[in-house]
Amino acid sequence: MTEVGTVTTPTTSELQTMPMAKALNAGLAAAMAADERVLLMGEDIGTLGGVFRVTEGLKNTYGEHRVLDTPLAESGIVGTAIGLAMRGYRPVCEIQFDGFIFPGFDQITTQLAKLTNRHEGAQAFPIVIRVPYGGHIGAVEHHQESPEAYFAHTAGLRSVSPSTPHDAYWMIQEAIAANDPVMFFEPKSRYWQKGAVDLAAPAVPLHSSRVVRTGSDVTVLAHGAMVSVLLQAAELAASEGISLEVVDLRSIAPIDYAPILESVRKTGRLIVAQEAPGNVSVGSEIAATVAERAFYSLEAPVLRVSGFDVPFPPAKLEGVFLPDADRILEAVDRALAY
Repeated sequence: MTEVGTVTTPTTSELQTMPMAKALNAGLAAAMAADERVLLMGEDIGTLGGVFRVTEGLKNTYGEHRVLDTPLAESGIVGTAIGLAMRGYRPVCEIQFDGFIFPGFDQITTQLAKLTNRHEGAQAFPIVIRVPYGGHIGAVEHHQESPEAYFAHTAGLRSVSPSTPHDAYWMIQEAIAANDPVMFFEPKSRYWQKGAVDLAAPAVPLHSSRVVRTGSDVTVLAHGAMVSVLLQAAELAASEGISLEVVDLRSIAPIDYAPILESVRKTGRLIVAQEAPGNVSVGSEIAATVAERAFYSLEAPVLRVSGFDVPFPPAKLEGVFLPDADRILEAVDRALAY
């Protein structure tokens, strides 16, 4: 047996193919089965199973005392979770859509993020806040946003984002097992993208980035839904004789820079992609840090490909706003031109 935090996993293989939403459901179920202190809270997550059906069936299995339908009050959801954590529970809150997290922003950033420090570590706050985020679903305003930079900037919070069903299954369990508050950003456009999930594979550490496709000419890096776009771009680039190394960030805060820097020192070039606007963003931080730590390895400036610095547009314009493989390849051409 292998111990990963408090997540215990056997070393044999048990592969299943499932969409990310189902993988998250299975991961939540595994965490609830392993620890009766784990409970779920959110708007419409019980009887309905959530807007995206991520919690479907869990109320029937674990009862309404552990899968709680809450009022439409994000501040109340987070505030209640803080009180439950202080009483020894491990709450998992769902924010129904990314753009509606801001009514709970004060509770998250001025209370939850600071409480461990305020108690000098004597009190744990093992709270996970699940946030479906990002575009590509043709939704209206406040239903397609990428607010991860706000929380990555806030000391006292961890922030992660899976890009595959396998990572979703294991990362949600690791997040629940952590004794710190974790912002868990779920790329909603990938909820129904299927992938292999090894239910028995030892979990990769929660806060680790990793190379998901090796290459030699340019390093391209992203998190969440953008990783699939990078892999698509890498296939297209390969047909033109250009080798892209793709890095999945996985953890937004803290960032695991070791694989990133190793890759950049090999390729000499880095492109950071994200759905969020580029100004004062996660991509900005990575670009600055790589420039500091690997300056003499760079053969071109670090380039960023992002959403534009405007509010998320109506659905008919989201294809213009969100980076696609063509915009990634245009940045690759610029990087190689130096």
